[in-house]
Amino acid sequence: MEKKLSKKALLKSFHNWYYGHLTCFSQEHMQTFGYLCSMLPLVEELYDNEEDKAAAMNTYTAFFNTEPQLGTVVVGITAGLEEARANGTEDVDEETINGLRAGLMGPIAGIGDSLVVGTVIPILLGIAMGMSTGGSPLGAIFYIIAWNLFAYFGMRFMYFKGYELGGKAVDFLIGTQGEALRDAISTLGGIVIGAVSATWVSVTTSLQLLNEAGEPYLILQEKLDSVFPGLLTAVFIIICWFLMAKKKMTPIKVMLVLVVVAFLGVLVGFFNPGLAY
Repeated sequence: MEKKLSKKALLKSFHNWYYGHLTCFSQEHMQTFGYLCSMLPLVEELYDNEEDKAAAMNTYTAFFNTEPQLGTVVVGITAGLEEARANGTEDVDEETINGLRAGLMGPIAGIGDSLVVGTVIPILLGIAMGMSTGGSPLGAIFYIIAWNLFAYFGMRFMYFKGYELGGKAVDFLIGTQGEALRDAISTLGGIVIGAVSATWVSVTTSLQLLNEAGEPYLILQEKLDSVFPGLLTAVFIIICWFLMAKKKMTPIKVMLVLVVVAFLGVLVGFFNPGLAY
């Protein structure tokens, strides 16, 4: 009799991944243990004796790490392959499954980072910041609700779509179509990041040169705006990109650098914090 995974087992597998994909996360294992947790209810349902269960779970002890939201499709695909292996399909073995997982990690990470981190999150944050104007808490509430709804239902869709497609999804994700998709989404992500930066980041200078009467005869910001509006904002964004992309600095370190620059800028009069005492 052919073995078929129940909807209950598939849902439990998905929820294990959704809530626990960073379980016991470390530089050595990354998402490996989260993957093991997600496959456990499937293996429990497909195999009867403990030896077969142990052998099946051993497949998923190999290193795994990708973008977790879009990467849900990999878990769904392997759920379908595990079902096929339990039914005795000759073409599906441990080597096949691990080869597929290893082959999909990179392409999925490239697409997911550009689509989710580089596009969806900045758009949601841009909307949330607009709603937070004047100190309103609506922006934060909107982001929390919108992100969790997107993450849950998006990941659930990807899991079951991967389960339905099985190995058919591999040809698309790692083929020429997948490469074109990654390039397109990367470009879109760059456009969104640029738009969000230009809209919500504003760096201006308060530097003025005064004459003998104490009146300003040169206001630097006005001169910059007449030549290149938003020049200081663009310079700071490029510096942040350079530090993270080229110098491999973490965002936390970059933020600390910006705090130091802002502090020194206020001390020498280049920046005006606008504080009133």
